[in-house]
Amino acid sequence: GANVPLRAPAVTLSTETPPAASPARAAAPQTFPSPAGSRRPARPSSTPSSLPPLSLPHSQRDPGNSDADGHAALLEDGGDEAAEGSWADRSPLHEAASQGRLLSLKTLLSQGYNVDTLTIDQVTPLHEACLGDHVGCARILLEAGANVNATTIDGVTPLFNACSRGSAACAELLLEYGAKAQWESCLPSPTHEAASRGHSECLEVLISSGIDIDQDLPHLGTPLYVACVSQQIHCIRKLLYAGANVQKGKHLETPLHAAAQHSSTEIVNLLLEFGADINAKNTDFERPVDLAAPSSLVERVLLLQEATPSSLCQLCRLCIRNYIGRARLHLVPQLQLPTILKNFLQYR
Repeated sequence: GANVPLRAPAVTLSTETPPAASPARAAAPQTFPSPAGSRRPARPSSTPSSLPPLSLPHSQRDPGNSDADGHAALLEDGGDEAAEGSWADRSPLHEAASQGRLLSLKTLLSQGYNVDTLTIDQVTPLHEACLGDHVGCARILLEAGANVNATTIDGVTPLFNACSRGSAACAELLLEYGAKAQWESCLPSPTHEAASRGHSECLEVLISSGIDIDQDLPHLGTPLYVACVSQQIHCIRKLLYAGANVQKGKHLETPLHAAAQHSSTEIVNLLLEFGADINAKNTDFERPVDLAAPSSLVERVLLLQEATPSSLCQLCRLCIRNYIGRARLHLVPQLQLPTILKNFLQYR
């Protein structure tokens, strides 16, 4: 045998390229919905939620600045999306609103972008602007006709995002444009969100708009109860001064129960000053003192309160405030009374 060289079988390589995927579908990986529903997986989450409060990253960009580089980048990125409808996963309009880029936002709107462009979670650019505390961007969007009461798939509104971030300016702007502060259904509540996170300025804006400060949500309770659970003393004061019912909490659990369970002496004293009932019982027939840690300062305060009758001045103040009613408490300064008495009625 002579050696016969072996030849490899010929392989034919196709020169055809596979068809390109649709730009609207190729890209975005499916993500689980969240309360804000507005962030890509690659970016740090800044989604607002209910209890407990989460820290939100603050934007490093001034809302009033227009960044030329970012403007050009946004226009170059996704330039064909305006023609594809409102269901782009995340449009340049969302990016501009979330980053506070006023020039980019104006240019994109002038080019015909839908001001209410939605992501897959039904997040609008206005949601993004309010979550980022970009008042200028929010104003531009609202002037362009943005839906001020747009809701995500989780029921989150721009006002909820503003209260979650603590942006009183955005909240006030949204209310000026007709934002609904409270809903008949159990949608995420801006009032509860502001109270749980300690955003007292947002809470003051909401109270001034005429909200029901005793709104009772089945899964959360009242704003006062939520504030006591989160131990947000400034929000608790704001609610009590505005006439919140000190007895209304979550089901039979009162705000005093929550304060005693969380061993907050300052909050317990404040609630007692506004007439909290130390003998109220929850669904387990427990009083606030029963929930306090044994031998704690809170337990001693509650036991002392049981043994000490309220002063006549305190009883009179509570009686007068109840007679005036929550809706007219703001008229107390106009009463024909000495200043010292008016201050006393207002806990000043």
